[in-house]
Amino acid sequence: MDDSPSDDLTATGPTVELTDPATMRVLAHPTRLRLLGELRVQGPCSVGMLSRAVDEAPGSVSYHLSRLAEVGLVAEAPDHAPDRRQRWWRSVHAFTRTPSPTDTSDPERSAASTALRKSFVRGLADAHEAYLDAEHDLPPEWAEAASTGDLYLDLTADELAQMAAEVRAVFDRWLRRSDRDRAGTRPVLALHALFPRP
Repeated sequence: MDDSPSDDLTATGPTVELTDPATMRVLAHPTRLRLLGELRVQGPCSVGMLSRAVDEAPGSVSYHLSRLAEVGLVAEAPDHAPDRRQRWWRSVHAFTRTPSPTDTSDPERSAASTALRKSFVRGLADAHEAYLDAEHDLPPEWAEAASTGDLYLDLTADELAQMAAEVRAVFDRWLRRSDRDRAGTRPVLALHALFPRP
């Protein structure tokens, strides 16, 4: 695991593994999750750019960024600011990993991890709804290319683990191909969720 900051975050950038419950609670705030996501997708941004992206007042955005900075998830990026009046920020890591849900040795960490993952799932649902609201304004080729679906299967735990590994391999293959500077690309949100039905 490489937790070192990177000035040029790409799809293959560093991953942070969250183990501190306080850090997980800071990140579980929906606005902070969105801000971190924007910085990871768009790269370094000014407070004004982030304010427009998440539809929050600049003062609120600055506060949430300072909270994320306190736990080492974002950092100021003064080299991107055209002048001293603007504050620019960047994500320190490309990816976040939470503790295994089977690790219950620290109940506080386990509860914070569950709360963070629930907040993440709610954010994904909001993102999907925003896509559906905007779908009719997309060029037809983008709307036709998008896909959503679900499937119920009867599998063993080993088969579920094998399927999850295969899905991750597909994601990894496309992640290596991802390049925001390539002509004709735009950010695409790829989701996967494989879990036993409660």
